[in-house]
Amino acid sequence: MTHELKKIVSAYEIAKSEGISCVLATVVALDGSSYRRPGVRMLLQDNGKMIGAVSGGCVEKEVFRQALSVFSSKLSKIMTYDGRYRLGCEGILYILLEPFEPDTDFIKNFWKAIEQRTAMKITSHYQKQHGTNTAFGSIFYLNDTPFQVRNSPFDTSGTLSFEQSLPPCFKLVIIGSEHDAVQLCSFAAMTGWEVTMVVNPREEKSIHDFPGATDFISVEAEVFEPDFDAHTAVVLMTHSYVKDLQFLIALRDTRLSYLGLLGPSRRREKLFNELLERYPEISETYLELIHGPAGIHIGAETPQEIAISVMAEILSVVNKKEPILLKAKEGSIHS
Repeated sequence: MTHELKKIVSAYEIAKSEGISCVLATVVALDGSSYRRPGVRMLLQDNGKMIGAVSGGCVEKEVFRQALSVFSSKLSKIMTYDGRYRLGCEGILYILLEPFEPDTDFIKNFWKAIEQRTAMKITSHYQKQHGTNTAFGSIFYLNDTPFQVRNSPFDTSGTLSFEQSLPPCFKLVIIGSEHDAVQLCSFAAMTGWEVTMVVNPREEKSIHDFPGATDFISVEAEVFEPDFDAHTAVVLMTHSYVKDLQFLIALRDTRLSYLGLLGPSRRREKLFNELLERYPEISETYLELIHGPAGIHIGAETPQEIAISVMAEILSVVNKKEPILLKAKEGSIHS
């Protein structure tokens, strides 16, 4: 959700420069089931433009209609949306609508937190009933400093609170520059992941060759010095056994959430054996982090399908979920 918030803040900065008023919509509670869960947000502008969505697209028109009074009164409100009678999702959404007018300090500290990859905390105050209340509103904690997103102060006593912690944007590091790497970069960027491309200087490529990439590192495998955090996945797609081995060695002491290898299982075992022969003290935790062949068995053939397969495995590993067909899952989808 952090990447969605980035889009909201970016859109607000543009709107502010053009004199356009904004309202922030946040799902703060849910009774039953819905397409999205509490914590999802969207930005509404008084020119009719909407950034993001709080559902699959069926709730947003009503959200904007309800936000009209917030644009005019500058007072926060809670709206309820009963999907039991209108949608396939049998739930009631409680959506906080509040004027979104953060100051320059908020903007500066928000982008600082994004750059430094620090977690954010957001507390939204509300009541579980439709109506306007001066006590409703959200407070953002950026590097432990509180910021409210509207100009007028508010007293939160007597309200319920929805608290949310947002980790840094998920990062995918793709080591390679072939066509399949380009496809994986594009799909990951569309998902909202921050994508770093690591490419050999002799490839004579730039970040412009990889649509959606946010960072580009041109480096030889022998001198690669990774500096990643636990919210990062790496996929090795150099199509070179020697280079893959060199990068595996370079990454051995790096905190990661996932490390994927292309190629058959026998190639992985050969890499493991040589890695252990050179570094017998290498941790078992690091070896368990490596997934090769990367991806989930869904019959993927094309580079685009393989990208989907690899991303699906990354999500399943990061979210600690065993991939199954949803129709075979008992209970709610999100439990």
